[in-house]
Amino acid sequence: MCYSGKKLQSGEENDIFDPMIPSANQPFRFSRPALALILASSLLAVILAVTTVRNLNREQRLLETFFFQEGLTLIRSFEAGARTSMRHYMTGTNPLNTLVEETAKEESVAYIRILHETGEPVAESGDLPPAMGAEDVQRILSAQEPVTRLLKIEGKSIFEVARVFEPLPPLLPRGGRMHKYAQKWQEEEEKKGQQLIVVGLGTSEFEGAREKDRVNALFMGAVLFLLGSAGLYFLFLYQSIRVGNSTLANMRLYTENVIESIPAGLITLNGQGTVVSCNRRAEMLLCRGLQELQGMALGDLFSSLPSGLLEEQKLFMEKNVLCHDSNGETIPVKLSTSPLLDHDGQSNGLVIVLRDMREIQKIEQQLELSRRLASLGKMAAGVAHEIRNPLGTLRGFAQYFGNEAGEGTDGKKYAELMVSEVDRLNQTISSLLQFARAREPQRMQVRAVDLFGKLESLVAADFVAANITYYQDYDSGLFLFADPDLLLQVLLNLVKNSISVTAAGGEIHLTARRQGQGVQVEVSDTGQGMTEEELEKLFDPFFSTRKDGTGLGLAVSHQIVEQHNGYIEVESKRGQGTTMKVILPGENSD
Repeated sequence: MCYSGKKLQSGEENDIFDPMIPSANQPFRFSRPALALILASSLLAVILAVTTVRNLNREQRLLETFFFQEGLTLIRSFEAGARTSMRHYMTGTNPLNTLVEETAKEESVAYIRILHETGEPVAESGDLPPAMGAEDVQRILSAQEPVTRLLKIEGKSIFEVARVFEPLPPLLPRGGRMHKYAQKWQEEEEKKGQQLIVVGLGTSEFEGAREKDRVNALFMGAVLFLLGSAGLYFLFLYQSIRVGNSTLANMRLYTENVIESIPAGLITLNGQGTVVSCNRRAEMLLCRGLQELQGMALGDLFSSLPSGLLEEQKLFMEKNVLCHDSNGETIPVKLSTSPLLDHDGQSNGLVIVLRDMREIQKIEQQLELSRRLASLGKMAAGVAHEIRNPLGTLRGFAQYFGNEAGEGTDGKKYAELMVSEVDRLNQTISSLLQFARAREPQRMQVRAVDLFGKLESLVAADFVAANITYYQDYDSGLFLFADPDLLLQVLLNLVKNSISVTAAGGEIHLTARRQGQGVQVEVSDTGQGMTEEELEKLFDPFFSTRKDGTGLGLAVSHQIVEQHNGYIEVESKRGQGTTMKVILPGENSD
C-alpha cells in the first residue's frame, strides 16, 4: 500500500464506527452555562421580589411612623396651648375650641376631636367620623401608649391617633399670683374628669406615593418578566443551536465514516474542475495524499478523459482508466461521474467514483476459465469415448504379437513399448473422462490430522527420491468440510506439481489455517516459479510446463475446488517459487 491515508483525530473513533444514523431528535440536556443563566435569573427574581415587598412594607411603616409622630406633635401642641390658655381663665373664655378649629384647617389634618371620658365631645372640628362608643373611649383611656387605626371616610383613607388629653400644667411656685389661678383652674379641670384627644390625618399624599410605588412594582415585574422570557428564549435558542451543532457534528462524522468505509474511491470537484476532497481509497488508488490532490484538475490525474467533461456535468459517464502504484504496477479502474447538486438542484461540481477492477477481472477470468473448461469437458467426454474402444483393441493386438515374438527379439521389445504407450494414453483418457464427468462431492467433516497424514504417507517416497524437505504446519484440532477423496486428489496434484518444479535441496510447505468460517490450505515451494503468461494458462486443460505432464491435473483440481464452492489463488514469480492457496467454505456456507 503506497499511502495510508490520514489518521482519525482523538475521540473520533467511537463516533465513526457507530453503525446507527445520527438522529436530529437529540435529548434536551442543560449545559453548565445554561444552568448558570437559570440560577442567575432566579436569584435576580427573588431579590427583586423581596426588594419590592420590603419597599411596600417600608412605605407602610413610614406612614404609620410619620402620622404617629405628627399626631403626637399636634397633641403636645394642644396641651401646650391649653396650658397657656389659663391666662384667659380670668376673663372667662375657653380658647380650646378656637385652637381646634384653627388647627383643623391644616390641609393634612382631617379632623380633631377632644372627648370627655363619657364620650361627650368637648371640642371638635373637621370632617368628623362617627362618634366613638364607650368601649373605644375606655380602651384609649386605659392604654399605656397612643392608639392608632386606619379609617375610610367617604372614600378617603384617614390615619387616626388617640390618647389621653393632659392639658394640666405643673403647679407654679407658691406665693405667686399665678399660683392661685393655676391651682384653681386645675381643681376645676379635675372635677370635669378625664379627657381624650383624637387626631385624624389625611393619607392622600401617601396613597398617591403608594400608588406610584405599585405602578413601579408592576413596571419592574413586567421588566423582570420580559427579561426572564428573553433569558429563557435565549436559553432554548442556545440549547437548540447546541443540539443542532451536535447533530451536525455527528452527521458529519457519520458521513465521513460512510465515505471512508466504501470500497471505492470518491473524489469531488468544484465548479472550476479542481479536486476539493477525496477518501482514503482514492488516495490509495492515485497514490497521492489529499493535500497533493487538492487544486489539481481532473485532466492532470487521468489524461484519457475528455477535456470538456465539466461542460457535461449533468450527464452520467463511465470510462475505464488506468492508475499506477508506487511500484509501477498498472491498476485498471472504472471511473464514474455524476453531477454534484446543491439544495436548489443546481450543479456546482462533480462526484467521481473510482472502482478497482482487479478483483472483478480475476472473477471474470475465472468465469471465462470455467466456461472454457465446461466446453472442453463436453468435447473431451465425446472424444475419449470414441478413442477408448480402439485403444483396447490396439492393446490386445500388441499383447498378442508380443506373445508370438521370441524373448529378446525386436518384435517382443516393440510390442511391450506399444502396450506401455497404450496404457499411458488410456490413463490420459481416464483423466480426461474424470474432468468431463466429475462426480458430485460428498461433503463431510474431515479431520486435518487424518487427511494430511494420509497425504504425507502417499508422497513420502517422492520427497526422498527428489531430495526435498517437506514441512506441515496446521492445528491438530482443525476440521475441513469437504469430500475427503476429492480433496486428497487436489492436494496430491498440487504437491506433485511442486515436487516436479523444485530442485534437489529445496523445500515444500503445507499449511492450513482457519479463515472466517472456512479453511485456507497453502502449498508453497522454492521452485522455479512461473511467468505471467504461464499463470494465465495455468488451469487450462492440456497446458503443462512439464514434458511428461498431461495438463489435466490442475484443471481437475480447479474443478473439484469449484464444486466445493471454493476457489484457488496462485502467487508466483519467476525464480521465487510458487504458492497455491485453496480456500474452502465452512459447513454452513453454500
